Amino acid sequence: MGSNGRKLLADPDQPVVVSIVSRWELAVKKSVGKLSLDIQLEDLIRSLGLFGFELLPVLPAHILVLAGLSLQHRDPFDRTLIAQAIHEELYLLTADPLLQGYDVRTIKL
Repeated sequence: MGSNGRKLLADPDQPVVVSIVSRWELAVKKSVGKLSLDIQLEDLIRSLGLFGFELLPVLPAHILVLAGLSLQHRDPFDRTLIAQAIHEELYLLTADPLLQGYDVRTIKL
C-alpha cells in the first residue's frame, strides 16, 4: 500500500468506508476458489466493523452513476465501487490502473 493510503487508514480522525460490494466480492472469490484466507471469511467481515470502518450500502443513486460509466473496465464489482466513490465523493483505494481512466479520486495501494 502506498504511504498516502497507510496514513489515511492510520488517521483516527479520517473515516474509512468499506462498501458492501467489497464484502460481496470477497465472498464470491472465496466461494469459487480465487481467494485463500488465513482467517474465516466471517471473522474478516466482522473485523471491518471492529476497526470502525463504516459500511456503505449500494443505493439507487449509485446504480444511476454506474449506468453512465464507460465500459473500459468490465469488472462489475470494480465498476460499482467506482460509481459509489464518484457519487459519495470518496477516494477509492486501489492498485488497479484501469480505474485511473474514470473521473474518480483514487489513492494507490
